[in-house]
Amino acid sequence: MAKVENSGWAKLAESVRQSEFVIPHVSMFPNGNGAGAETTDVTSISSAPAHLSPHTEPPDLPALPEPSIRPLPPASPARPQTRPDARRDLRQDPAIRPEVLVRNDGSMRGVATDRGTVAVIGCGTMGRSIAQLAAAGGHRVLLFDADPRAVEAAVQSIGNLFRRAVERGQVSFDLADAAIARVKGVPDVNALSPAELVIESIVEDIELKRALFARVEPVMREDAILATSTASLSVAAIARGCKRPERTAGLHFFNPVSITRVVEVVRGPRTTERTIERLVGMVERLGQTPIVVEDTPGFVVNTAARGLLGEALRILEEGVAPAHAVDTIVREVLGFRTGPFEMLDQTGLDNAWVTQQHLFEQFFGEARLRPVPLVAQRIAAGLLGRKSNEGFYKYDNGDIVRPAPQAVPADPKRPIWVSGARPPLATKVATALGGVIEIATGPNSPANCVIIVTPLGLDATQAAVEEKLDPRRVVAVDALFALDRHVVIMGTPATDPIAIDAVHAAFARADRQVTVIADSPGFVAQRVAAMIVAIGSAMVERGIASPADIDRGVTMALGYPLGPLTFGDRLGPRVVVEILQNLWRTTGDPRWRIPGWLRRRALVGMPLAAPTPPRI
Repeated sequence: MAKVENSGWAKLAESVRQSEFVIPHVSMFPNGNGAGAETTDVTSISSAPAHLSPHTEPPDLPALPEPSIRPLPPASPARPQTRPDARRDLRQDPAIRPEVLVRNDGSMRGVATDRGTVAVIGCGTMGRSIAQLAAAGGHRVLLFDADPRAVEAAVQSIGNLFRRAVERGQVSFDLADAAIARVKGVPDVNALSPAELVIESIVEDIELKRALFARVEPVMREDAILATSTASLSVAAIARGCKRPERTAGLHFFNPVSITRVVEVVRGPRTTERTIERLVGMVERLGQTPIVVEDTPGFVVNTAARGLLGEALRILEEGVAPAHAVDTIVREVLGFRTGPFEMLDQTGLDNAWVTQQHLFEQFFGEARLRPVPLVAQRIAAGLLGRKSNEGFYKYDNGDIVRPAPQAVPADPKRPIWVSGARPPLATKVATALGGVIEIATGPNSPANCVIIVTPLGLDATQAAVEEKLDPRRVVAVDALFALDRHVVIMGTPATDPIAIDAVHAAFARADRQVTVIADSPGFVAQRVAAMIVAIGSAMVERGIASPADIDRGVTMALGYPLGPLTFGDRLGPRVVVEILQNLWRTTGDPRWRIPGWLRRRALVGMPLAAPTPPRI
């Protein structure tokens, strides 16, 4: 997502397009010298389906254990994968963590011993955070900004953070004092020459960044690396004017740096393997988790986020369920900590809209990343989220004003018959309702029964037609996921309201919360899950990152309970393929097309999160 920094760089952003760019030679000290500072369970597949095209019958659903994507205990993180042609480990130092780092709550545990020099250009929020992290990791830090006042403020801010850590007893005075002494403001870019790594963190303006790279490169050491912390721009485009683009790369940190401890190490088309290896080692020594990413729009995290956010917006646009109901389903059924509309309100709809548009344009109209116009409509109305006190929710003193949950209807006490078209899912429904309501038996539904169907990727209407059932009595239940806490149901346009009330009341008597939605292919959770897995699979297919790095980036930066590929394995690749296939044939929307990488693994029974063979 594009960053806007309050520093002298923003003031130069417009003028750089109109005249030759010159970094001002300024000093904050009368004599030009001194220091300153700132502003996995995988479903087994015994045999592959005969075909998986959108015009054929879907494959049989394999027998599943209790389907749930609730996270398993985390495994020890594997090292990020680099290119297969890297024949040896090129790092000079072992990948050790600093002796003392920032805690997950943002506090300090202490400060590491001295290491090499890191230069940070740009003293906005992100630049300060990177500088603080590097100083805590034992690096000498050189800070520069076009506005000398920003440098002074940055040094002061970083020093205050360490001093507060001492006051709270989180670090000793000596260690904090040593870290503060490592941070130094410099008056011009020539003073950055001792740095082994230069990280620019200025305003997201490609011309300004390109001009800065051209100015800084000549003063750098021969073995130094020049990195950009861009969140949205092409590393190759920024480095286009550099004489040695092989030593340029991206280092995309996430705010807040001390809590979101993952960094996208972005490889440009001309970046050498040695450069990537050195950056991976340094990120690890700072106590962060690196993921190696190719230089593509949105990298991994911002692109992966479109699966949840984009599909949730389309569900709202189609009138399937209101925003708060979608959030409830995502939290209670899929196990997310935060719902998509809560996320959008927190981020700001204006920021989200810019990201949606950029990704769609930069991927040349990729259907999976298509923006949803209702976001622009809300922005035009001034509904930006928390910062405007209203977005998809209203806020009272910063707290979400949540609508009342759906009331439990009076129980019409109608018997229920569960379709056996999908035996494992039918068994789950019958088990959940066992002992609380009469379940009719037999191969055909009695005339007075409510009919429950359990479709995958279909709406209730399509399921009723394909199973030759009376649509007036059909109610669909999303039984793919666990039914122990929350249940999602929907009827056809012809379903008698009494039938929906009967199913709602039955699950309520079984102590389940129920959300009733409008008829929709794939309900809510199936649609969201399938899109998350499809986008993750497409990223692997395009060679953007390894399955392990994609999963690691998404869980650490976005807080998802599972990464996209592990998510797909937990559901079963063939199940995901069937959902996508049915969504495609039901809606005709190309965003539901099945990535070839996913289809092939589903056919042969390979897990999605397993390492992939080298690209040819």
